[in-house]
Amino acid sequence: MKINASFSSLAVGVGLCLTITSCQQQLAEVTPQTSLNQQLVLSDPNAALTLYNGVYASLRGYHSTFVNLGEMRSDLWADGLYTESEDAGLKQYWSHNISAANVPASNWGGFYNLLDRINTVIKLFPQTSIEETKRKQYLAEMYGLRAYIYYTLLKTWGGVPITTEPVTSVGNLTDLYKTRSSAQEVMQLIKNDLEQSLTLFGATTTFAPKRVYWNRAATLTLKGDVFIWSGTHLGGGNADFTAAKAALEEVKSLSTLGLQATYADVFDPTKESNNKEIIFSLSFEKNEATQGAYGSFLVNTTQAGTLYFDAPSGTPTAVNSAYPFVSGASRVGMSNAMLSKLNDPADRRAKTTFRIMYRNTAGFPIAGVMLTKFIGRVDAGVQLYDNDFPIFRYADVLLLLAEANTKLGLDPSVDINLLRARAYGASYKPHTNGSQTENMNALLDEYLREFVGEGKRWWALRRAGDVYVFANINPQYLSTGQGFKLLLPITVTMLNTDPKLIQTPGY
Repeated sequence: MKINASFSSLAVGVGLCLTITSCQQQLAEVTPQTSLNQQLVLSDPNAALTLYNGVYASLRGYHSTFVNLGEMRSDLWADGLYTESEDAGLKQYWSHNISAANVPASNWGGFYNLLDRINTVIKLFPQTSIEETKRKQYLAEMYGLRAYIYYTLLKTWGGVPITTEPVTSVGNLTDLYKTRSSAQEVMQLIKNDLEQSLTLFGATTTFAPKRVYWNRAATLTLKGDVFIWSGTHLGGGNADFTAAKAALEEVKSLSTLGLQATYADVFDPTKESNNKEIIFSLSFEKNEATQGAYGSFLVNTTQAGTLYFDAPSGTPTAVNSAYPFVSGASRVGMSNAMLSKLNDPADRRAKTTFRIMYRNTAGFPIAGVMLTKFIGRVDAGVQLYDNDFPIFRYADVLLLLAEANTKLGLDPSVDINLLRARAYGASYKPHTNGSQTENMNALLDEYLREFVGEGKRWWALRRAGDVYVFANINPQYLSTGQGFKLLLPITVTMLNTDPKLIQTPGY
């Protein structure tokens, strides 16, 4: 699939710019959506498709943000072993060194610029000359994507500003001021968008060969996720858990989806076409865009010549022999305790996900960890990081369904065991139904092992409930008395620039 990344001449949105400098620059540079630009979209299907594809190109640019917000605050990469200076920015997340003066993600993560693009499609496409069936499909995708972005904002900051109209003109800075809606209001918008997406999709359950366009199954999976969250955190209770279960069971029943027999095949860039486990992913391709989120999870070329894989086994392999073209910086890693937990030789996921690097000295001490799940492939003498990045895959559906069943007091073992069977083979140890706490801990353990590097662990802990967050995060970094830190603050500059904004409670 080729995504055209150039569509700014058709729709330039300033989003919600919330610093004086950036607003002044954007106000000087912005080209509002004049009637001429809008007319081009409305009259020319090719221009409309450029606008539509531009949303996906823009979405791809948030890859690192999705990983940071969904993973780096968890227990996965905390107190890690690494060979170079530590990435101070990412440490800010996992150490929860967060305050009103120390904000790891400013300006709402930049998501309002993306929302403006999505809102533009939603606003204009009903009037375009695109054939009706396609037009409905494109709008269904945009409503699903908007729900996904607002859900990410809600989980990260709680109540946030709501904007569902594109920026078409900017007279002065005050036009951009927005209050923070309540978490309940944001959740209602998300649920409304999900239903609108499902209505527009109708009974369509098809996928593109490379599953990099939002689809009905993605909307249903997101619905399951959203309703479990609202059932847990916003008072929805069993009614929401039941709605989540129904949505997820519909996805699970699709004959076009299932677990890959081999875990590594899920992430193989040469096996992306009709990959039955993928529901929706971000597209990365040679000559278009490649992944750049994991540079701090790799190793530089100098270190690669002095470090070894598999050293304790007696058959050490030089890192630069196994990966001669990999280049990065080992600035993030797992702790010894996490490595002991995850590096289970019986779990087939482990070696696909990461490899331990050892120093070539007495005792072969561990030097660091290389994330290999998204390491790509060698192409024409370079390392090509062209793995697609899954937003939702079939394994998500299984564990979300296990969570819905757990919270309804039902047995989640069938779905947990599907993942265990693939991971460990025929000799796997099955989970047997236990207490709600035992079931939740079992499925959270699968989240930990299944989704390393995919931006899922922190959200899994948060959705499970606050007690599970505090049970897994080192209290040195996040204690039960710091529940306000589950949400991020906004910057002082944002508050000073926009008088309608208030700080996240607790900061």
